[in-house]
Amino acid sequence: MNPRPRILLADDELNLRKVLGAILARDGYEVVEASNGEQALGLVGSDVSVLITDLRMPKLDGMGLLRRVVVEHPEIPIIMITAHGSVDSAVEAVKLGAFDYIEKPFEQSQIRQVVDKAVKTHELNRRAPRPAHPAAGAGRYGLVGRSASLESVFQVIEKVADTPSTVLITGESGTGKELIARALHSNSSRKDRPFIKINCAAIPKTLMESELFGYEKGAFTGAVGSKPGRFELADQGTLFLDEIGEIPVEMQVKLLRVLQESEFERVGGIKTLKVDVRLVTATNRDLQKEVASGNFREDLFYRLNVVPIHLPPLRERSGDIPLLVEHFVSKFNERLKKQVVRVEDDALAHLVAHSWPGNIRELENVLERSILFSDGPAIRARDLPPELAGAPAADAPLRPLEPGTSRPSGAPEGSLKEMVRQETERLERELIQRALDETGGNVTQAARKLKISRKSLQNKMKEFGLRDKE
Repeated sequence: MNPRPRILLADDELNLRKVLGAILARDGYEVVEASNGEQALGLVGSDVSVLITDLRMPKLDGMGLLRRVVVEHPEIPIIMITAHGSVDSAVEAVKLGAFDYIEKPFEQSQIRQVVDKAVKTHELNRRAPRPAHPAAGAGRYGLVGRSASLESVFQVIEKVADTPSTVLITGESGTGKELIARALHSNSSRKDRPFIKINCAAIPKTLMESELFGYEKGAFTGAVGSKPGRFELADQGTLFLDEIGEIPVEMQVKLLRVLQESEFERVGGIKTLKVDVRLVTATNRDLQKEVASGNFREDLFYRLNVVPIHLPPLRERSGDIPLLVEHFVSKFNERLKKQVVRVEDDALAHLVAHSWPGNIRELENVLERSILFSDGPAIRARDLPPELAGAPAADAPLRPLEPGTSRPSGAPEGSLKEMVRQETERLERELIQRALDETGGNVTQAARKLKISRKSLQNKMKEFGLRDKE
């Protein structure tokens, strides 16, 4: 049985904590209270599903708390509570990464709806790879790997990041689609403007319109004040709509209008609002099949699919697994205060052979668990979860190295660093061969494509036994 979602409620008003805490407890949540921002910061952890915080508090105010938590715990949705007259600050908080805000006095139905969306979003966040902080050493754009398929993704990001073109990111759950969306934003001229994200799968269909476009006071029961939608909040910045395949058909027409005309009206409003938003969407569905079945509008699909980016599943880039293992071992050594220095050959063989249906998130969870329960400086096969600890499947052999590397096909030999070196050599050779094939063997053009000097490319070609056709 799953534990009850834990809500951390931070407010210096005792009466508000009692009333709001009672409402949430009746809905089945476990409520933890904090009377100021510093106390709340000490209680934030991986067991917290949602943080609800007042904007104004002693010691550390809501904005200060927000700035700390969005960096240290980006998977936790943060709901801001604000008094009338402080709405501008709450809107700014959403632009800085808050999930949503509620204005005092609020109705019970309103807070319940917002918390329910936040809890669902937290659950979805837990299933996906966490966006890496720039200082985390996670490789380019927070993605670890040097496979040809990943290099192709990097090249597309570099070409289209600083353009207004709409991007559709496809790939299985856990492949890192949000990382790509953030990379597009942070490498564009909009990087200092808002990055607003919304997971369409977490929003009830009846609330989708008000979530995207906002509403005016009195538009429906519980609308005690007007509120901007995500398009308004993302003005001049980037709006990331995750799980776009979940958006109801009736809302697709209104979304299409915004894409075509850059304008909309709030729910219950008559004023037309203009926005300048770069739209990035993502889905794990096959939208072309959804179009064929009548669940997704064809004209909207073509509007969204201007620049397609496909993230391959981990099983299709198994050569990146040693690099990912090294990255996560370093990450969890620091987080868990452990000193694992290597992954034994038998354990690495099992990791490379596994099909990883949960992709990078599953690999991350496996390594965190294995490091947590390891007794010594190495992870062995017996330290892995039962589903991985058995012998590698006969139909899932280790991927052999290409010619030009020192290790024959079969199980990896030597330390983790040696395995990483060998896989890096194989991937370098693969990229060079691909560039040469695409340029008809022209070394000068291939070097330009790989963004290295002609001399460096010739040296690598000599090392790998590749012929110079010029």
